[in-house]
Amino acid sequence: MTVNPEELLKAVVTAAEDKKAHNVVALDLKNISLVADYFVICHGNSDTQVQAITTEIRKQAEARGVRVRGIEGADTCRWVLVDIGDVVVHVFHREEREYYNIERLWSDAKVVELA
Repeated sequence: MTVNPEELLKAVVTAAEDKKAHNVVALDLKNISLVADYFVICHGNSDTQVQAITTEIRKQAEARGVRVRGIEGADTCRWVLVDIGDVVVHVFHREEREYYNIERLWSDAKVVELA
């Protein structure tokens, strides 16, 4: 079963929202970077919430037959990067998201509006 990047993006955003992630933002990087088609950026207010968001994203990707290429930062739960190929997810703890402000770094990217 092949999942296209847009379907994967929707699944990731839904998984994050299901775990009450805050300020979920999806950025379209297709014409900007070769790293991925989309970045999803969100945050939780505690280590436990960051871990729950990360776990749900991994579970939903794998349920669709998509291999998670890597998860970095899960040991500290301050900034967790989930590489799902076409979609890269950044799950921050609130303070780290404010500090790093990676949305600013990718300000040329269009925000994806998901219905």
